[in-house]
Amino acid sequence: MRIIIYTGKGGVGKTSVAAATAVKAAERGLKTLVVSTDAAHSLGDSFDTKLTNELIEISENLWAEEIDTTHEAEKGWGKVQKYLTELFTAKAVKNITTEELTVFPGMQDLMSLLRILKYYKEGNFDVIVVDCAPTGETLALLSFPEMLRWWMEKLFPIKKKAIKVVGPAVESLAGIPMPSGQVMDEIDNIYYELDEMRKIFSDRNITSIRIVVNPEKMVIKEAQRSFTYLNIYDFNVDAVVVNRVFPESIKDDYFKGWKDIQSKYKKDIVESFSPIPIYYAPLFETEVVGMTMLGRLAEEIFHDSNPVDIKYNGRAQKVEKEGDKYILSLMIPFVEKKDLTLNQKGDELIVRAGAVKRNITLPRMLLSQSITKAAFEDGILKIRFGGKQNG
Repeated sequence: MRIIIYTGKGGVGKTSVAAATAVKAAERGLKTLVVSTDAAHSLGDSFDTKLTNELIEISENLWAEEIDTTHEAEKGWGKVQKYLTELFTAKAVKNITTEELTVFPGMQDLMSLLRILKYYKEGNFDVIVVDCAPTGETLALLSFPEMLRWWMEKLFPIKKKAIKVVGPAVESLAGIPMPSGQVMDEIDNIYYELDEMRKIFSDRNITSIRIVVNPEKMVIKEAQRSFTYLNIYDFNVDAVVVNRVFPESIKDDYFKGWKDIQSKYKKDIVESFSPIPIYYAPLFETEVVGMTMLGRLAEEIFHDSNPVDIKYNGRAQKVEKEGDKYILSLMIPFVEKKDLTLNQKGDELIVRAGAVKRNITLPRMLLSQSITKAAFEDGILKIRFGGKQNG
């Protein structure tokens, strides 16, 4: 089974690209499921069909679903949330703010992704296409089941067996409610499912992440940051889709300025994401709604190639921690050391290899640090970050 996840800044058209990919996969005879985990669902609008929290067959070999993120969070986190609310309000007045505090940022997105784990384990589909929430950081959360386990062990240091013995006494003396066995079971279940999901998403033979961008400055900036995060957590970004590109056939002078701007940013996209394959989709003369238009979009992006194939399986960049230092490794093949230059400007790292330039938006953990050392060997540039940036 293949899992293909589309992410990107809100409004870039990732839902349309995800739906188009699913349409083309189904046309090739693959049993295909396309799901939306974005709370602001628009997948049904792309198909011009009403979707629900249950699987609906759209056409031959194609099923779709808009996952109810609130429902999934309540189902997977409900008992824990109820207990935390009781704990936080043991000596206070219960209100909606307290209930909101018991749902961690990103929890709804995570619980929705676990629905994909269910479909993967059932094995009824050849490919699952995911229209994901508009940020790569959502996927990065999957790398933190250990953090969740640590947090829970700090909050619930008493084991399940001990709770049965000392729980009533603690509740009686301190007036603090103790977690039930059901609450502890739910915590364990969440932890193991998240860990299983992380392993599947990290398996490069199963899961590919694809970033959708428009040739616009702010969109590219967000995409660069998502790309860095996804590489940090070792997810395989196998393609970038540049959507809504003005066709060369447009000759009207009104659009000349826009075409010039897009031409500049298309070059920036190549520099930022090389050697990841880049696919292009035009701005159509009408909105991309319904099977016919989705089919046209898929043809423009993939042409005769199989959209489900792994388009790239390498590590373009990687961040590792060594003590309190960080090492950023960049794959830069086919250049010589003497042709490399390196500059850090604000949140950007600018690498030049002869006439080729790569702009890398640094993750937040590196923003306050400066470069202390760089080495280039066997086509890999390793940049060590350490000291605080001046100014």
